[in-house]
Amino acid sequence: MRSLALLFCLCASTSMAATQVKVPSNTLMRLPVASSSLQLERLEVADQATLMIPAAVTELRIGELLMGRDARIGVAPSDQPLKLVVEDADIGAGAWISAKGAAGTYTRPATPGREINLKLHKLTFESLTVDVRGGQGRPGYAGLDGAHGQPGGCTWGQASAGYDGQDGTDGHEGAAGGKVTLEVPHYVEVERMQVLLDGGAGGVAGSAGRPGRGGAAKGCLVYGVDGAADGKPGQPGREGAAGRSGAVQVFRF
Repeated sequence: MRSLALLFCLCASTSMAATQVKVPSNTLMRLPVASSSLQLERLEVADQATLMIPAAVTELRIGELLMGRDARIGVAPSDQPLKLVVEDADIGAGAWISAKGAAGTYTRPATPGREINLKLHKLTFESLTVDVRGGQGRPGYAGLDGAHGQPGGCTWGQASAGYDGQDGTDGHEGAAGGKVTLEVPHYVEVERMQVLLDGGAGGVAGSAGRPGRGGAAKGCLVYGVDGAADGKPGQPGREGAAGRSGAVQVFRF
């Protein structure tokens, strides 16, 4: 019976610990997830620490939130909105909640800033930035270089010209900024908050392919062949357009 009681106490303390998360100063921690909806009694992100919220989380409720100086909460990109509800928040200078979109690569497109619904029932803060900017667009492909020409012979044939370089492709459009819905008490000075909504920068232009060299002249004792002309360089692509900006709505209660 005593063993059973001890096991129950251990399980209870583990469950209680799981609802309280602390990220020490100057460290990075990923929030462990068991479902898409989580509830924490207390979350502390110390000075210059970062807590990462995985993409699978769509709802996070926090009883007490403490964010130190330059503390960050990073939110992974997803096409599902994140609902973040905090009963009592105390936020230090330079704190960020960042849900930026990911930059595009040659194998995947850029992602938009994640939509966030942030409700703060009680808030004390020095400064707070919410960042839902879109990711930079996919870069353009570089043009292939032109092949080199072949030299001619001494008694027959002629040198061939170098081949033209290919054109670079255009960069892709940046992803859109996200949407922020902010619900705060009437006394909160929303003007002291900063919300970044810009669309992502356009993708970098693909570079031009270099021209191939013409076939070289071949010196011979009696008869020689002139060298051939070089190819032409390709044209660089164009930088992609910036993505469209997101939007913010503020509700007071």
